[in-house]
Amino acid sequence: MSESPPAEPPFDGKAFVRTLSTAPGVYRMIAADGSVLYVGKASALKNRVASYFNATPKPTRIMAMLAQVARMEVTVTRTEAEALLLENELIKSLKPRYNVLLRDDKSYPYVLLTNEAWPRIAMHRGPRAIPGRYFGPYASVTAVRETLNLMHKLFKLRSCEDSVFRNRSRPCLQHQIGRCTAPCVGLVGPAEYAESVRRACLLLDGRSDELTDELGRAMERAAEQLEFEQAARLRDLIGSIRTLQARQYVDGRAANLDALAVAMQGAAACVMLLAFRDGRNLGTRAFFPRTNGSDNPAEVLAAFVSQYYVGQTPPREIVLDRDIPDRELLEEAFSATAGRRVQIKCNVRGDRAGYVDLARRNAEIALATERGSHAAQRARAEALRDLLGLSDVAQRIECFDISHTMGEATVASCVVFDADGPVRGQYRRYNITGITPGDDYAAMHQALERRFRRAVEENGVLPDVLLIDGGAGQVAQARAVLEGYGVQGIALVGVAKGPARKAGEEELLLPDGRTVRPGPESLALQLIQQVRDEAHRFAITGHRGKRQKARATSRLEDIPGIGPRRRANLLRHFGGLAGLKAAGVEEIARVEGVNAALAERIYATLHGLDIPQGARSEG
Repeated sequence: MSESPPAEPPFDGKAFVRTLSTAPGVYRMIAADGSVLYVGKASALKNRVASYFNATPKPTRIMAMLAQVARMEVTVTRTEAEALLLENELIKSLKPRYNVLLRDDKSYPYVLLTNEAWPRIAMHRGPRAIPGRYFGPYASVTAVRETLNLMHKLFKLRSCEDSVFRNRSRPCLQHQIGRCTAPCVGLVGPAEYAESVRRACLLLDGRSDELTDELGRAMERAAEQLEFEQAARLRDLIGSIRTLQARQYVDGRAANLDALAVAMQGAAACVMLLAFRDGRNLGTRAFFPRTNGSDNPAEVLAAFVSQYYVGQTPPREIVLDRDIPDRELLEEAFSATAGRRVQIKCNVRGDRAGYVDLARRNAEIALATERGSHAAQRARAEALRDLLGLSDVAQRIECFDISHTMGEATVASCVVFDADGPVRGQYRRYNITGITPGDDYAAMHQALERRFRRAVEENGVLPDVLLIDGGAGQVAQARAVLEGYGVQGIALVGVAKGPARKAGEEELLLPDGRTVRPGPESLALQLIQQVRDEAHRFAITGHRGKRQKARATSRLEDIPGIGPRRRANLLRHFGGLAGLKAAGVEEIARVEGVNAALAERIYATLHGLDIPQGARSEG
C-alpha cells in the first residue's frame, strides 16, 4: 500500500519577509493550486509584506486570504510609479481573487483615426487592434456620433471603409453634401488632407484654443498672399469653432475633466463617470467593479482610477467625491504616461462640485437599479437550483443552439451565464462542416464534441448546468459526448418547445430523466428561457452573417460568363456588391468586358428576376 505524499508545510510569511529588500516593487500571493490570490504594490517591499504577518488585527477578508497563501513572488521596480503600472497590468491579466477588479468591458466606444495614407475617422468598439489614434472612451454612442458629425462638418475627413475607398470611380454623397473632400478620386492633395487630419487631432485632444490661434495666423497669411478663397474657408472654420466654444462657455462647461463618484451597498459598488472634453459633455457611464469582498469606498474608487486610466490617456483633471490612497502617486504616474500634467482633486468647489454631486446621485440610482436586477437574477438562480436538485446555485450555465436555413450555413452557438448574468466574452460560435445538411443531431454532436474535447485536453472550466435547445434526440447527443470524454457532475437539461410552441410552455428534460413543464410563472423556467433565447440570438446572428457572406461571394460566380477578371472589374467599378446591385443595366454595360446581354443577366440575377430570353446566352 503506497503512502500519500506528505502535506505541504504552511507558508512562513515572516521567513519570506527576511529575504526581501526595501526596494519598491510588486508582490503576488499565490494559492496551493497556483491561482493568484492578490497583487499589490509597495514603495518598500519588505515593510509592506511584513505588515501582513505581524500581530496587528486584520479584517476577516484579509485573514481569509492569508490562510490560503502557499507562496509569494515579488518583482522589484526602479520607482513606485513603475510598481503602480506593473500592478495594474498584472491585475488585468491575472484577475486575482481578492483584488478589486474593473470588469473587462470592450464595448467602450472610441473615435478612431486610422494610421493610413488617407486616414479614416469612424466609431470603434472592441479591441484596439487597428493601427491609429483612439480618442475616448466616450460615455455613450450618441456622444461619439455627435463628435463624428462635428469632425465631418469641420474637416471633411473620409468615413468609408477601405474596400469602398479603393474602388470609387466618382465622388460619393458625402462629398456632394460637403462632408468629405473626396480623396478617393483625387479631389484633395495629400498635404492638404494631412493638415485637416492634424487639425482634427488638435480639436479631439481638447486643444481648440491652440487650433483657433493657428488658423487665425494661417488666415492672415492667406489674405496677405491674396489667396482670398483660402482665407474665407479658414475664416468660416474659425467661426464654427468659436461658435462651439461660445456655446460651451454659456453652458458653464468649458472644461477638460472627468468627475467620478462611488456608491456602495455592502460589497456591491457603482462608480459613475461624468466626462467633459474641451467643454463638450460626453455624458455619464456607470461601472460595476468586482469588489471581491471589499466594503471600503475609497479603496474601490482608488482601484478603479488606477486600472481605468492605465488603459487610456487621462484628461488634465480628474475630480473625485472623496480622497483616495496614493493620489499623489497616481498623479505622478498619469502625468508621466500622458506627457503633461494630470491633476487628481477632491473637495472641489463651484461647477466642479456640481459635477461631482451629479455623478454621486447617478451612482446611487444606478447601484439601486443594478441591485434590484441582481436580486431578481439570484432568485431565478435559486429556483433553478431547487428544480434541478443541485447542492448550490449554478456558478456557470452553458447553452447550445443550432441555426441554419434548410441546411445552409449551419452554425452552433454556446453562450455562458454566471451568477450575475451573461458572460459575453466567453461566448463561442462553431461553424459546422462535414455533416448531412439539415442534420441537427450531427450538428449538435460536432459542436459539443469540439467544446468538451478542448476542455478535457486543456483542463478547462466546465459548466455546472448544460442546457441543450432541443428534445430527447439532441440531449442524447450531449450525453454521448459527455460520457465519451468521461465528464461527470454536469446537470444536463433539454429545452424543448411545447406542443403549441408557445413561450412559457417549454418542456424540460431533467437530468434524472423526468420531463416537466414548470409553466410561465416558474422563476427557474424564466432563467432557462433567458439563457436559451440568448443562445438562439447568438446562433441566428452568426448564421445570417455566414449565409450572407457565402451568397455575396457566390452570386456573381454563379452567373454564366462571369469569370475572375470580369468579377473583379465589376466590384472595382461599383465599390462592392451593394454598389453593383444599385446600378441599372445600362451602367453595368459600361464596365470593361460586359456587353448588354451579360449586363441584363447580372441585373436579373442580383434582383431575383427571370433572365430575359435574349440575354440567356453570351452575346
